[in-house]
Amino acid sequence: MRPTSLLARRATLRRSVGLLSSFRFEQSDPARFYGALADDTVDMVSDLWTGLTASTPVGRTVVDVGGGPGYFASAFSTAGMAYIGVEPDPSEMHAGPAGTPGGAGTFVRASGTALPFADDSVDICLSSNVAEHVRHPWQLGNEMLRVTRPGGLVVLSYTVWLGPFGGHEMGLTHYLGGARAADRYARRHGHRPKNDYGSSLFAVSAADGLHWGRSTGSLVAAFPRYHPRWAWWMTEVPGFREFTVSNLVLVLRP
Repeated sequence: MRPTSLLARRATLRRSVGLLSSFRFEQSDPARFYGALADDTVDMVSDLWTGLTASTPVGRTVVDVGGGPGYFASAFSTAGMAYIGVEPDPSEMHAGPAGTPGGAGTFVRASGTALPFADDSVDICLSSNVAEHVRHPWQLGNEMLRVTRPGGLVVLSYTVWLGPFGGHEMGLTHYLGGARAADRYARRHGHRPKNDYGSSLFAVSAADGLHWGRSTGSLVAAFPRYHPRWAWWMTEVPGFREFTVSNLVLVLRP
């Protein structure tokens, strides 16, 4: 079975529209946005694991690099997986609706570029929408591979800079240039954007991620996360993919 066989069946236009519609609530209603994203992420990881191993992920250990306030913890724990969230920012870790890290799973305060786990120690390592916020994203990717056991699963999903969501809350103004867009946001709102170009947001391309993934020898699949299956071909077209693959998923098996 191909690793994406099960996931491809769920990658419908209806799913895509539902996920994209929730994006506008990221800051105004984070529970609504992250709750839907967490459920979809559990389905994605479960489908990929089953496609690769022909077994259920129930009981497997999942390390979520950049786990944030715990919405993913609840979803993975409910699905029967042992969840460990890694988050360097304590304010993010306690930003959930109850002021706690979700009430499920285990949380570790640490950097994704220096994971505090032994080599080959976890079954699944996930990073969702984090790489674009890291100055050295492929160091993060290498750490994810290091801690994942042979035959395990690494899923690194990130927002492509030149895609329509690359600017995050700055909207499409990132096409004017990252620094210019951040300064424009600050003038308009009276404060710097949460995702501030050059400090908490960086220009990460689809080409860079694919190059890194292939260089590891572990890449088994790559696809646009929020697209229906019939649009996955966009990942294969250089240049074009930078503007159309809004979020790239790299699937690796150490």
